[in-house]
Amino acid sequence: MAEKTFEDLPAGDQHLREERISGEDIYGGIFLHMKRDTVSLPDGQEATREYLTHPGAVAIVAILDDGRVLLERQYRYPIAKACIEIPAGKLEVGEDHLLCAQRELEEETGYTTEKWSYIRRIHPVISYSTELIDIYLAEDLVPGKSHLDDEEFLDVFAAPLERLISWVEEGEITDVKTTISAYWLDRYRRGLVAPTPIK
Repeated sequence: MAEKTFEDLPAGDQHLREERISGEDIYGGIFLHMKRDTVSLPDGQEATREYLTHPGAVAIVAILDDGRVLLERQYRYPIAKACIEIPAGKLEVGEDHLLCAQRELEEETGYTTEKWSYIRRIHPVISYSTELIDIYLAEDLVPGKSHLDDEEFLDVFAAPLERLISWVEEGEITDVKTTISAYWLDRYRRGLVAPTPIK
C-alpha cells in the first residue's frame, strides 16, 4: 500500500490535539520557567507534559556591503562549546520584536541600519519549549561601536555565504537559527524566496 500524501490526511487537527486538564509550576528561573501539565489525549487517556516557557527571541541575518554575512562566536555553556551564530537576543517583556532586533544588532556588533525586512518565525525546540525566534534581514549596514552586556563575551566577524553553508554541512555550525538562515539566504540570492520589507 502506498504511503499517504499530505492531501490524504484528515482535515484540521482535532484528532491530534491534547487539552490541558491541570498544571503546576516546577521551577522559576531568571527567564526560563518549567511547567508540568496533565493533558487529555485524543483517545481520552491522560499524560504528563513538561515544558519550558521562554519569552522569545530575535535573530538577524546581517549582510555587509561586500555580501559577507555578519557572524558571532560565543561560548554556549549548556553544550560546552564556542559556537558560530548569527546575531540574536532575547525579547524583554512586551518588547517590540523589530526594536529588539535593532537593539541586539547594535549592542552585539555595533552595526545599525534603516533597511530591515522580516524573514520568518521559527520554533527551535517544539518538543519542550514555547520559544519562538523571529528572524530579520538587515542590509545597508553602518558600522559603529558595540556595547555588550556585562556578562556577554563574543567575537564578531564576517564570512561569505558559501563558507557559512560549508560550516553547516560539515557540522561546525549546529545552531538551528543559523542553519535555517544560511539556507534561506542561499535561496534568497538565487531569487527563489524574498523577505517582507518593513516600512
